[in-house]
Amino acid sequence: MEAMTDPYSGLKMVELSHVWGHGVPSMPGDPDVQMFRSVKHAQHGVMTNRITMVMHSGTHMNTPMHMIQGGASAAEISLEHFFGNGVILSIPKGAWELVTPEDLEAAKPSIRRGDFVVIVTGWHHNYSDSLEYFGDSPGLSKDAAQWLVDKEVKLVGVDTPQVDHPLATSLGPHRGGPIMNRLVKKYEDTTGLDPKVEHPEWNAAHKVLLGAGIPTIEQVGGDVDGLLGKRATFHAAPWNWRHGDACPVRFVGMIDPSGSLRLETGEAA
Repeated sequence: MEAMTDPYSGLKMVELSHVWGHGVPSMPGDPDVQMFRSVKHAQHGVMTNRITMVMHSGTHMNTPMHMIQGGASAAEISLEHFFGNGVILSIPKGAWELVTPEDLEAAKPSIRRGDFVVIVTGWHHNYSDSLEYFGDSPGLSKDAAQWLVDKEVKLVGVDTPQVDHPLATSLGPHRGGPIMNRLVKKYEDTTGLDPKVEHPEWNAAHKVLLGAGIPTIEQVGGDVDGLLGKRATFHAAPWNWRHGDACPVRFVGMIDPSGSLRLETGEAA
């Protein structure tokens, strides 16, 4: 586990985000992140970048507004969804498999009411600008999403490109799709199944979570393998953006090996 230890508290902090920047893998149908230096060291003695991007790039948080009309924006999500305790679950899944309620029920450590929940299928190892990373990924079933809602979890993170199975999104035969033209035939030829029968609802799992006011983090990565099967404290916050549907985040997991960490009281010295 790659971790940074705070010399004052002994708290260990683990990176749970993919490196972001120019050339970051972007969702099919979305333009690339575009960056350029508008002010440069050699010319001006200082550097400033300009960025044009879709906010759903790299490790990012989706707000309820993303899929729910009238849902909370980034600025309207309660702060309790940005910092709290929870679990990092190892639930290995292969191409086109689903995370089910049974998987969540059996996972260790057990999910407690009000937890932050990070689901690691292993797909983060495929993070790349590739047909397979986006089109062949596993996803969360609608019933699994409802199971998490019933547990009143505060946040759900996944190491996949999107919360749902790709054939339940516009990458497949939904809402103006398929954006990935080869995906439907590949799925049919490989599985012998009809995607419209197997995945009839568009982004069903994601709508269940966001509809319950639970923000999601997609494309979890970094050193997450070092925290598999552990409880931890998490921090990730989007911009305080009134109309924010999503935002890249620096997602961090924290553990206290001593078990003695206490937060400051906030009182003046």
